[in-house]
Amino acid sequence: MSDAQTSSRREFVKVAGTAALGASLFPSETLAEPRVRRRYAIVGTGDRGSGMWGRDLVQRYPDLLEFVGLCDQNPKRALAAKAYMGINAPTFTNVDEMIEKTRPELLMVTTVDGFHHEYIIKGLDHGLEVMTEKPLTTDETKCQAILDAERRNHRKIVVTFNYRYAPAHQQMKEILMSGEIGSVVSVDFSWYLDVVHGADYFRRWHRLRKNSGSLLVHKASHHFDLMNWWLGADPVEVSGYGGLGIYGRNGTFRAQPPTDNCRNCTHTRECRFYYDMTKDKRRMDLYAACESADGYYRDGCVFREDIDIFDNMQAIVKYSNGATMSY
Repeated sequence: MSDAQTSSRREFVKVAGTAALGASLFPSETLAEPRVRRRYAIVGTGDRGSGMWGRDLVQRYPDLLEFVGLCDQNPKRALAAKAYMGINAPTFTNVDEMIEKTRPELLMVTTVDGFHHEYIIKGLDHGLEVMTEKPLTTDETKCQAILDAERRNHRKIVVTFNYRYAPAHQQMKEILMSGEIGSVVSVDFSWYLDVVHGADYFRRWHRLRKNSGSLLVHKASHHFDLMNWWLGADPVEVSGYGGLGIYGRNGTFRAQPPTDNCRNCTHTRECRFYYDMTKDKRRMDLYAACESADGYYRDGCVFREDIDIFDNMQAIVKYSNGATMSY
């Protein structure tokens, strides 16, 4: 490889990460006319929606984005998100009403994963540009419905996989593209979630497979996307296994109904997973103060018996270039 080729490749990898957000949010004609702000709306105003796709954009792109609406099935949370973001946009509980009244150009979907397809399809059918948090959706039926909506509206949505743009991951891509280690034929990918961040998935809506598709979809989609990118190939054959060995029904004690959450539990002293959400003002505002509207507890018990996602997972993947991965 020539010096010119090497320089070009490195520049591509470095620029890709910083350009990803701007390219997703702003088409070239908007960047050419920075005074014309894109009309932007969000459906789903929890941590991610009000933070990364809300307040962060308010602070970073005030000259390029105009927040015109916030939508959440919990009206109290939408108002709390509005206050946190520091905007004056109206709030809604119905996305069709929001779109009709505020006329956004771009809709960001940051709801529970199992409902992504509903809002993606509504946005496309309203003629909007649509972005969604990962994962795209949770099963093949919903995925097909999204693909059908893309075709009939002659549009493509953006799924915001950001993990591949971490500097270390870009450097790995650069090494693989250079051919310095030869062709990859076998991959061993192990990922260990600790009992802080890892346990948190079992407190929230993610604990139910109907909501998240399990961590093989919600969490591992980051890793599968990363591997697809690193290898420059697509998976063609997959087999997997998952088990629930620690959380859920495996607990010897648990918070009791009707709340089933840490703040109201009698086992706080003996539970190694006890989480004191009262120390986090933002979450108290977004969640605790809004519980009366929908009964959702952000600090749910990790031993609730309805938990049906896996806490240990394995997969064997064969790729289109012949490489295999043990995950």
